[in-house]
This record gives sequence, C-alpha cells and structure tokens, in this order.
Amino acid sequence: MKLFVFWLHIILIIISLVSCSTQKYPALAREIERAINPEFFSNHFTGILVYDPQSRDTLYRLNSQRYFTPASNTKIFTLYTALELLPKNLPVLQYSVRSDTLFFEGMGDGTQLHPYFQDSTAIQFLKGYPHLAFYPANFQEDKFGPGWAWEDYESGYAPERSALPLYGNVAKISNLPSFTVQPAFFTDSIVRISYRNARKPDHNRFFFDSGRSDTIEIPFRTDSTLIKALLERALGKRVTVTSSMPPVEKRVLYGVVADSVYQRMMQQSDNFLAEQLLIQASSTLSDTLSSATVREYILKNQLAGLRQPPRWVDGSGLSRYNLFTPESLVAVLAELYREIPSKRLFALMAAGGVSGTLEDWYPGNPDPYLFAKTGTLGNNHCVSGYLVTRSGKTLIFSFMNNHFTVPTAVIKQQMQLVFEWMRDHY
Repeated sequence: MKLFVFWLHIILIIISLVSCSTQKYPALAREIERAINPEFFSNHFTGILVYDPQSRDTLYRLNSQRYFTPASNTKIFTLYTALELLPKNLPVLQYSVRSDTLFFEGMGDGTQLHPYFQDSTAIQFLKGYPHLAFYPANFQEDKFGPGWAWEDYESGYAPERSALPLYGNVAKISNLPSFTVQPAFFTDSIVRISYRNARKPDHNRFFFDSGRSDTIEIPFRTDSTLIKALLERALGKRVTVTSSMPPVEKRVLYGVVADSVYQRMMQQSDNFLAEQLLIQASSTLSDTLSSATVREYILKNQLAGLRQPPRWVDGSGLSRYNLFTPESLVAVLAELYREIPSKRLFALMAAGGVSGTLEDWYPGNPDPYLFAKTGTLGNNHCVSGYLVTRSGKTLIFSFMNNHFTVPTAVIKQQMQLVFEWMRDHY
C-alpha cells in the first residue's frame, strides 16, 4: 500500500509537470527567455523546468524531457534513496557472537575515523570483545564507479568504495604547522619529494613536497589486508580475516545521525559519502552490498512512475555515463518536498551565499532564497533545488547546462539573472 501511494504521488507530479503550459504565464516565460539570452546559451545544451508545487503549475520549461549529464545533481537521487531506506542512525556493522569471538562485516558506513566526522562507534564496540573475526567478502562491486576517469585515482574527491571504510579511505597529509599523516599507519609510505603524481597507481606509495604549506587528501588502495592492519592499529589487538559468517541471526550496530551525513554530502558535494550511502542503503535489501542493486530497486519501485527513467550508474555523479532529465530531477525534488518538512529539507541543501558549493553564488538580500544541489564537471554545470520568492512561494527547479566552452563562472552569472528574476517577480 505504501509503495502504491509513492507511485500515485509521483504519477500526479509527472502529470502536472507535462500538462501545464507556460501559456498561463506568458510574461514570466518571456522574462526568463530574455534572461537566458539566446545569443549566449545557443552554443551549448540547456534544459530548464520550473514548477510551483502549491498550484501544481509548470511555470517554464525548455528541453525539460531531454537527457543531460547531471554531474553531482545525481546526489539528489542518492539522497532520496537514503531517506527512503535508511534509519535515523546509519548502520555501521553487522555482527554475531559465537563462543568468545565476535564475527563482523562492514555495512558501507563512511564515517568511521573519517577526517570530518571522526566517529569511532565501530572501534569502541570492537574493543569490547577479546577475539575478532572480520568478514570482507560482502561487497563485490568494483572499487571505482562505472565511467570514472582513470586518472582520478589520486584525487581526494574520488576515494575507493568499500564495505568497511576507515579514515574516509584517504591519507591526510599536512605541513600545518608540522608534518603529520593520518592515519599514522602510512607515515613510512610518504616520500617527501616533488613528484608529478600524488600516489603510485598500483600501491600505497605517496608523494608530498616538503615545501608545501597546506593539507592534502590522497585516496589509498583498499583491500582486506589493509583494513585488517588499520583495525589492529586502532584497536591495539589482533583481528583475523574469516571466509564466512556464522549461520545465525546477525545484529546491527548503528552510528551517527543520518542527517549529518546527508547534509555534508549535499552541501559539500562529498562524492565518497554519496557512494557509501548507496552501499549502506543496499544493506536494507540484501546481505550482499551493491550500489547497482539499490539503484535498480528504487527505479523499479518508488520511482517507477518517472516518464524518463535515468541512466543512473553511481551515487556521486562522477561518471559521465549518468543521464538525467530536468523533469525527472524536479519530480524527485517535488516528492522530497512533499515528504519532508521544508525546514529540515532546506537545511540539508547548500544555501545561496551562505553554505557549501553555493557559498559564493546566488546570495540573498539579506536571507538566502536558493537551496539547491550543484553539479559540475568539465564543460557542464547544473543546479537543481528550491527557490523561495519574495512573495513567499517555493518553486522547484532544475537548470542544466552541458557542453559549454566558456568559463563556468560565466554560466553561473547568466543563471543568477534567471534565479533573481523568478525570486523578485513570482
């Protein structure tokens, strides 16, 4: 019955998106088109949909049913999936006890010893048992998402995916105020020279110029041997690797409040957390962790009513294989707006002129009016979310730009003209 209600709401939203015409709002359409400036936007691909959820009117649309590379707008679907499937506190471990041994497996939680969250729920729990057996084989996907750029292996925005991440799956190296490495396990793996790469492609040998005066994060290669070693160092005790879990009912250990992770994912556009959240969400469907499984499930169930089903290949939007339409993004944003109180929902998003990836753009006067998710890859920039007008109305929009050759800042300036006109005149 609950699933039927989801379908019904999505279908009603889709009907309202396609049945209403901008003929009802000719002045608004003309002004948006004037702000868009055809001479500027004619050399790349642009898609826009603006929707009023109160009146269920489509105020403006341009190429809204065509597919675009969404970049990190993909995280809107990841947020929706996580909110649908995950509990208030995120699952960290599944475990069972046999005799004096705790058997455990990761559930994809990305916060354990993370440089930002620094959560140690798993470590404190595991310290309470004399014998530990780690099962690493419940995650069977590739460490990288489909279509990720091969050279991103050394970039802090593209850590490997895993069942039991530790330290955000990155080595944090700093010269502020003195040379430090987190985790300290990698201290002897740092070569302090200037080198063209930050890490060797095939193993954990890092390069850090002694003359640097900043902090960098470099993804490390993950495998069961490394996770075992990191756990043993953090716990101060031996951990064995097991090939199976006992055939008994498993219990779940829960960690941080989920909204704190959703907020960082959406505001800072954290790719690692987005990928891990999909893996965590898959734990509610199967003992085998799979981002692909949960994406397929959501599209076949809660989002089965989408008129243009996306090509959705990862949680973060790092892949250029992803293809979404403005209409599908607005439909999901509208469903989130229906399900979640706006105060909570807007707090998860970056706010124009205030926070996250929107801190330097679309400022309010004085209060923020734009609460949205940005998405940026080379030659692509998209913004989708919620716009609060001076009259107090909330509009839901998706504004997607692909394949431009001008600087991204120029695209943002033109988009800001559109957003400000809608804010001031609707």
